[in-house]
Amino acid sequence: MILSYLVPVVLLLMLIAASIRILPEYKRGVVFFLGRFQSVKGPGLIIIIPGIQKMEVVDLRVITMDVPEQDVISRDNVTVKVNAVLYFRVVDPEKAIIQVENFTSATSQLAQTTLRSVLGKHDLDEMLSERDKLNDDIQEIIDTSAEGWGIKVANVEIKHVDLDESMIRAIARQAEAERERRAKVIHAEGELQASRKLVEAANVMAENSAALQLRYLQTMSDMSNKNASTIVFPLPMDIMEAFKHMKASPAAQPRTAGADPASGVGDDGGQA
Repeated sequence: MILSYLVPVVLLLMLIAASIRILPEYKRGVVFFLGRFQSVKGPGLIIIIPGIQKMEVVDLRVITMDVPEQDVISRDNVTVKVNAVLYFRVVDPEKAIIQVENFTSATSQLAQTTLRSVLGKHDLDEMLSERDKLNDDIQEIIDTSAEGWGIKVANVEIKHVDLDESMIRAIARQAEAERERRAKVIHAEGELQASRKLVEAANVMAENSAALQLRYLQTMSDMSNKNASTIVFPLPMDIMEAFKHMKASPAAQPRTAGADPASGVGDDGGQA
């Protein structure tokens, strides 16, 4: 007698247990009634009729996905290995369940193909120096494509760009050559600025002879502080000009040996 009452009670308890679902705040349930979409329910207590209704649970939290390492050929024909990380979440549970079979796998495949496609349009230097721009381009493309699945891509970050040893050595040589070029340019600019300052100083000294004399004295003072055996005396330029005028004057030229027409005296001192 007891068994006849116990069996229906156990079946009823099992039916109630199968009908009651509790969803936390970060999950939603997509409910189907006889195979057709009915509604999105949750969070909290949800009652489902077993055999008639079916519920697919979707997590609304941000999902972190590692994009597997991809072989990418850059625009300048350099082969690199690139991997990235993708952050996305479900914003429309209905589309995420109905529009795509497995939204996680579909988003992963889309991220891999987009990563190869976008990076293949750029040079190696751009991959290494413009990661922020590349991240934004990849994120925008994936977000636009996954919008129909109810997926929102929050961010994409390129983690590593791996090169082979020969390419690493070539980049090191290129960086060294660039540093040498910059050093030569800086040195040339310094020489140019110094020459301009020297021209300005020469103009000032040319206008004021006292400044030139002070420069002479400073030079003599600098030489006296060193262990040098040579002594240099500065000679004013106006003295050299006086010597030049004396040399050019006819009175300074020596008299040549020969007859003097005015006196009539020959080389032997006799009368003509």
